[in-house]
Amino acid sequence: MTALIQVAYFVVAVLFILGLKAMASPVTAKRGIVWAGIGMVLATVITFATPGMQNFVLMIVAIVLGGGLAWYLGRVVKMTDMPQMVAIYNGMGGGAAAAIAALEFARGHVHGVIITLLAVLGALIGSVAFSGSCVAFAKLQGIMKKAWRLPAQNMINLVLALVALGLAIKLVIAGATAETGAPGAVLDTTTLIAFFIVSLILGVVLTVPIGGADMPVVISLLNAFTGLAVGLEGYVLGNPALIIAGIVVGASGTLLTQLMSKSMNRPITNIIFTPMTGETQAGATITGTMKEASAMDAAAMMRFAQKVIIVPGYGMAVAGAQHKVWEMAKLLQEAGVEVKFAIHPVAGRMPGHMNVLLAEAGVPYDMIFDLEEINEEFGQADVALVIGANDVVNPSARTDKSSPIYGMPILNVDYAQNVIVNKRGKGTGYSGIENALFYGENTRLLYGSAQQAIADVIANIKTMQT
Repeated sequence: MTALIQVAYFVVAVLFILGLKAMASPVTAKRGIVWAGIGMVLATVITFATPGMQNFVLMIVAIVLGGGLAWYLGRVVKMTDMPQMVAIYNGMGGGAAAAIAALEFARGHVHGVIITLLAVLGALIGSVAFSGSCVAFAKLQGIMKKAWRLPAQNMINLVLALVALGLAIKLVIAGATAETGAPGAVLDTTTLIAFFIVSLILGVVLTVPIGGADMPVVISLLNAFTGLAVGLEGYVLGNPALIIAGIVVGASGTLLTQLMSKSMNRPITNIIFTPMTGETQAGATITGTMKEASAMDAAAMMRFAQKVIIVPGYGMAVAGAQHKVWEMAKLLQEAGVEVKFAIHPVAGRMPGHMNVLLAEAGVPYDMIFDLEEINEEFGQADVALVIGANDVVNPSARTDKSSPIYGMPILNVDYAQNVIVNKRGKGTGYSGIENALFYGENTRLLYGSAQQAIADVIANIKTMQT
């Protein structure tokens, strides 16, 4: 039986890896989700067959409740709300890992230096991932409207981390003492509770100062934390499925975090300890004036263009305008205009946010291009239409060494012959950085919610085609 279980876990590992690989492409992502889902179902079934397993009724109840809630939310949550759902689901994973450690400690099953150390590390990382993800959810959901940076923020972070580390060391020493069978070798409940409280507070304090501009990186980092915590607790329980799943999630989350950081040209330490809070940021004085365009102007510029590149951003997501944008793109194609979509790696509030929204609207995959694929084409575009994007199209990243985003790879929309920027108002956006693009000689501002603004553009295009 044991040999059969080990073979089954090997199959689970293969399914997880194949599923993750397939998710790397929009074309095969659905297949990857199915494979990974089959692997998870198999891992769950194996758990029931594991020798010595108990509490089957509670396990079934937990699976039914958790699975039912996930199925319901998956059906009712809008695609525009996907970032916050990902954030809270990620938090649940970290919380589950921390809960495993807490239960093992409470039951007195964790003894010995190595096992106790892994359990404590998993609990610390999982607790930070849980509370940090809850804060990320609150920010993305609009419950927490702004970022708060405490006085001496980094010093507070350091003190909390040191206190959590000190409590963790005390727990590990208790585990080592228990292994020797020394008198009084019992884990201190007060220390255990204090450890979890401090760890949860640390996650909150680390995440609260981080603004919307850095949220894609934060979500990826917390995802990596969750994976690592799950893997560590899997070792504590001796469960290969948890170890495999944790390693896969942790490794992929780490790689994605590095990719996101590179795309912003900001080290991870800079994002965590010097975040963009949304307050006005320093930079060179921008000359010029912002010139407004009407929906009629925008429609005429695109209708009679040969090539239009559309750059979606968070403003499109907030307005839920992806379907209107695709409707407009199809009208332009019918008029003989070449239309492409350009996606920056950190556009939106989570990795792949814009890709998901466009796919949900029905935009073909071969019309969607990432930064490296499309950047050289902006110089040949008659019109670049920016919908609710800010920092990812800011020329200051190339030209202004005093800008906080200097060196960040951007979409070169300012190279297009004409630029139309749809934005809700005259604000500086989530990062608080003024965008030089808005003042360019070839730029026109189309104010208003993306949903209404694009609808007005569509109406005018239809008028021109009749």
